Amino acid sequence: MPFVSTRAGNVFYADRGSGAPVVMLHATLHDHRDFDLVAGPLAGRYRTIAVDWPGHGHSDPVGDGRAPDAFLLAGVLADLVDRLSLGPAILVGNSVGGFAAARLALDHPDRVAGLVLVNTAGFTRQTPISGAACRLLGSPLASRRLYPRMVTGYMKPRNNHDRAIAVRVKARARSAEGADVAAGLWRSFAEPAFSLRGEADRLAAPVLLVWGARDTILPLGAGRQTQAAIPGSGFRALDTGHVAFASDPGGFLDIAGPFIQSASVAGRLRRAGQRDAAS
Repeated sequence: MPFVSTRAGNVFYADRGSGAPVVMLHATLHDHRDFDLVAGPLAGRYRTIAVDWPGHGHSDPVGDGRAPDAFLLAGVLADLVDRLSLGPAILVGNSVGGFAAARLALDHPDRVAGLVLVNTAGFTRQTPISGAACRLLGSPLASRRLYPRMVTGYMKPRNNHDRAIAVRVKARARSAEGADVAAGLWRSFAEPAFSLRGEADRLAAPVLLVWGARDTILPLGAGRQTQAAIPGSGFRALDTGHVAFASDPGGFLDIAGPFIQSASVAGRLRRAGQRDAAS
């Protein structure tokens, strides 16, 4: 199995196809298999790399009794793109994966050719209520009790693939290790630095927002807030829950496919220009 060494240990990635890199980043307590129904078709044209975050899937736990947070995931993504020489890559980020993707695009714009953000976190207004909810789920005890009950509500499963995802996530959420991981991430969601709204106008890469309108964690209103925060972003909604590409892979590919193609061409031209400038 392919792994890359990062600041948080060895991180697993499923690598398929060849061509322009498309890096796929999952949500809390999910794993790279979320993307199976779209990574396969895209691998006929691109190099698709679906990542397991630290403490998830086949990747190492963070270690030293620590839990990952959103900021660590963003750093791990920077390590992965650097060590696999992927930039400029197209990033497909779901939930906290979208935060990490956008953070990389802000910090290292030369590494990112385009962003497909699916029910992404990081761009909605932080309120006292949302902060209290994040802090509550930031307790491992509360997370272990509450998170398994939330999964069906935010997933809205509609096929065998996303039903299997929901089963896996519930099982992880009920475990002590999974509760610690989820709690660490939720605590970080309440941090002021988690909000990217004040930086969104610096995003240089093209952005496509794909939103599952039936999500209970980041509902359609959160998607509209995100669109308003990111100048020039495209927005399309699907009748799904939080993991739109798993619940409606065909609809997702119809929307995201042309965007990825356009961004990959632009990225190829940018790489050619960088080579010419260096020669």
